[in-house]
Amino acid sequence: MEENVLVIPVELFHRLGYFNGFSREVARYRDELLSPDNVSFRPRSEVETDLGFKQLIPYMIFSYIDSDGQIQLFQYVRGKGMGEQRLHSKRSVGVGGHISSEDLGVACGSGVVGSVDFYREGMLRELREEVVVGASFRESCVGLINDDRTEVGSVHLGIVHLFELDAPLVQSNEKDLIESGFVPVKEMLKDLSQFESWSSICIESLFK
Repeated sequence: MEENVLVIPVELFHRLGYFNGFSREVARYRDELLSPDNVSFRPRSEVETDLGFKQLIPYMIFSYIDSDGQIQLFQYVRGKGMGEQRLHSKRSVGVGGHISSEDLGVACGSGVVGSVDFYREGMLRELREEVVVGASFRESCVGLINDDRTEVGSVHLGIVHLFELDAPLVQSNEKDLIESGFVPVKEMLKDLSQFESWSSICIESLFK
């Protein structure tokens, strides 16, 4: 059975306040974007090319401040087995993926939102599937990403979560999440062209 993923109509995004790039105004968008009145679950194959919808994606970033006071970020390369083929071989600092109707615990495509925090359930599922975090952390929702300049970005909207770790202990839990590890932000800023667009936007907006 085909996966049904969480989407919002693009019209809602424009009504709340369209932007291209990064926005720190979480309070302005998040509640409305995740309101049961505004979300639905639709077949992924359809919405990957439908510019009338935005797929909502939790985008989790892991940071650590080393003994020299330098910020380091967990980064990796997307192997060919990871979901979005258009991002293969790109370097990334974000872990995450689609929120599925299965995260609701209801039949695919029903779109019924109950008392379960379906968004957080999906985010934590994606976290467990892709990495193992071995340190305590503080999590906060720090912004949103939109990038209509790219084919992938035009049908996705990212909700950015920052995990500030007490130790650089994050390991890949996915065989196609490769060449992973912590790298100082100052090294990343020397060449952002190797990163997928969402990662380069986040690195510049949050850490430059």
